Amino acid sequence: MDLKLAGKRTLVTGSTKGIGLAIATTLAQEGARVILNGRSAASVAEAREQLRRNAPSATVDDFVGDLSDAAVAARLYEAFPEVDILVNNLGIFEPKPFEEIPDADWRRFFEVNVLSGVRLSRLYLPGMKQRNWGRIVFISSESGVQIPSEMIHYGMTKTAQLAVSRGLAETCAGTAVTVNAVLPGPTRSAGVDEFVSQLSKGKPFDQFEQQFFEEMRPTSLLKRFATTEEVASLVAYVCSPLASATNGAALRVDGGVIRSCF
Repeated sequence: MDLKLAGKRTLVTGSTKGIGLAIATTLAQEGARVILNGRSAASVAEAREQLRRNAPSATVDDFVGDLSDAAVAARLYEAFPEVDILVNNLGIFEPKPFEEIPDADWRRFFEVNVLSGVRLSRLYLPGMKQRNWGRIVFISSESGVQIPSEMIHYGMTKTAQLAVSRGLAETCAGTAVTVNAVLPGPTRSAGVDEFVSQLSKGKPFDQFEQQFFEEMRPTSLLKRFATTEEVASLVAYVCSPLASATNGAALRVDGGVIRSCF
């Protein structure tokens, strides 16, 4: 299927690995012009090389900087003042008992996971409205609906993203600009491998995966970690002109973890 993304200027934040890199790669394969983002020049260069291996003809730019910093976001906007598609993927997570989460961690998680996307949307949304076309996608999580007891601060930020995305969509009524949230479930990425190592206590991944879905995510219908490519496929569609009637939605690619038809 042609997603009609050829030439679309696209920014994917936090796109040097995991879900972000998979989204950037999929969009590049569809012909979009992609801006990669990461916090170090080395990580961005490595991501660019990996993307080009999978999309040799892609047009790729990059921006090195921590977009949880408002000044850095402003520099990004100066360098790339117009984008057609903004994917707010930047995010952090870590398992930590609630009693051990200090105020500083709550602030840091909100700054990175929520405010980074708020700021970039505030910068790029006016231009999208003026041109009467655009896509903003927040990469939320099933953890925003079913808050995980092992990382409540992370779940809080994912719920906040759902509120922001729906609210922004309301401001785009009657235009060809859409704002949506995509909710991945447990997905095997570089960050999740680190998460698994903290919780598995040395168990082989296959054993931990089985135990994880029996004890921590028993409602999963998939019964395994999704791949980053499976998440990226849904995101690419949401970014497409073909998804013009999908707006203000919370779209799940959660493996059926959420036990609701709504």
